[in-house]
Amino acid sequence: MADETRPADVDVQTVRRGSAQTRVTIVSTGARGRAFVLVAGIGVAASYFEFLAPLLAEHGDVYALDLPGFAGMPASGDEPTARFFADQVEGVIAHYRLENPVLVGHSMGTQVVVEVLARRDDLSHAVLVSPVVDEDEASAFVQAVRFVQSTARESLHIAVMAVSAYLLCGFLYFAEVLPHMLRYRISDRIRHVDARLLLIRGEFDRPSPRRLHSRLVARARDVRRWEIEGAAHSIVNGHAVGVARLVRHHLDDDLAARGRLSAAEARVPPARHADVRMVLDAASSRIAEWISAVRHDQDGVERAKVRHARLLWRAYVSRR
Repeated sequence: MADETRPADVDVQTVRRGSAQTRVTIVSTGARGRAFVLVAGIGVAASYFEFLAPLLAEHGDVYALDLPGFAGMPASGDEPTARFFADQVEGVIAHYRLENPVLVGHSMGTQVVVEVLARRDDLSHAVLVSPVVDEDEASAFVQAVRFVQSTARESLHIAVMAVSAYLLCGFLYFAEVLPHMLRYRISDRIRHVDARLLLIRGEFDRPSPRRLHSRLVARARDVRRWEIEGAAHSIVNGHAVGVARLVRHHLDDDLAARGRLSAAEARVPPARHADVRMVLDAASSRIAEWISAVRHDQDGVERAKVRHARLLWRAYVSRR
């Protein structure tokens, strides 16, 4: 992890587009590089990027999104298609007047990112982490099996984050979004993307198999393909160091067309200053964020996110 003199600044805002609302968590260290827009997968929250966001923020401001219906944000009543969610991402880009931001999507978020990119020719780089869905396995049952297989290799920390996020999303909205995710043909839409793409998957990422990546590489105009050893589907969290490293080299156009990164190079290292109190404080801040999201208390969400970011900085970076 980086050795910063102070934790990144965290600001939480809401961007409205018609009847839809998107929560935007802005992470900034003052770096003046290109902005990053992070889009998470079905049902989950921007908190999944708790390690990746500050790493990317060393190079430019990060805008991590909680799309309508996710992470306690109200559903708008619109049909929750990739096109609808792409509209919200474009709304965020326009609201903050971001010039050529780097879009980073994870899981279903890759569908949203591809949909944005297929519409625009002014975005030069993007990253698709664990893209879904393999069109040969586009059924709810098979995808459920694949996610269970991948989850077996995830940490308890990831499992708790996922469950809390799905509870916020709610079963009914999740069930409404799922058929659209299963029907979206990312391998067809990627043909229309002009941006230079980086595909990343974990070695044990069953929902995002190698054959899907091969299909995407064959159909994309400009693409690199990398794999991280030992990682599963939630690669943006437990292996955020590797993802951030690959993103940086991708933007510098200093990355081979294909490669593998070792788990040792990619995994988030143990905290420098971890004790029972730090663990309890971190859990407390996440619970406070969850409760605030349930109550639609955006100020409470921001306070909890700021507290959590400071706790992570003290645990991983502070010299004490």
